[in-house]
Amino acid sequence: MTDQDREAVPGGFERLPEGFGFNDALQPVFRRVSGETAAFGIVVEAQHVNSMGICHGGVLMVLADMTAASGVNLARGQLVGSPTINLSIDFIAAGRVGQWIEARSEEVSVRRRFAFCSGAIYSSRGRLARFNGTFYLPDHDGMWKNGKTPASVLGEPPGG
Repeated sequence: MTDQDREAVPGGFERLPEGFGFNDALQPVFRRVSGETAAFGIVVEAQHVNSMGICHGGVLMVLADMTAASGVNLARGQLVGSPTINLSIDFIAAGRVGQWIEARSEEVSVRRRFAFCSGAIYSSRGRLARFNGTFYLPDHDGMWKNGKTPASVLGEPPGG
């Protein structure tokens, strides 16, 4: 793969800072927030692929989880932890090295203690996966590393 074959990060996306624990395993990760809609994406690199040379399902799951939880937080208007209760994903097609892949929250429903988000992951060739998540909405700020609530994955990095 040459640099010419790599797809570019689309306009409107900014690099997600490091400092978000396990999510850093996908770096470089990019985000775009528009109103109540969240999108996260990566250019698939060697560290993102499995032994078959395609984007690992775990990478797609992490992107789906980040996107769905952020979509829920945006819909709530609260940038606090919303633990994942369930996340299901249907894999439809493979992501390849050099491709830009993007997870988008598409529909969010917020209830008293639970929220639901559905969305999909796309590449330039079409849909790679679809996902649905259920999230718990605690009535407290949760427990955060170092006792500080981060401005969320949608805002500044922890300690910022």
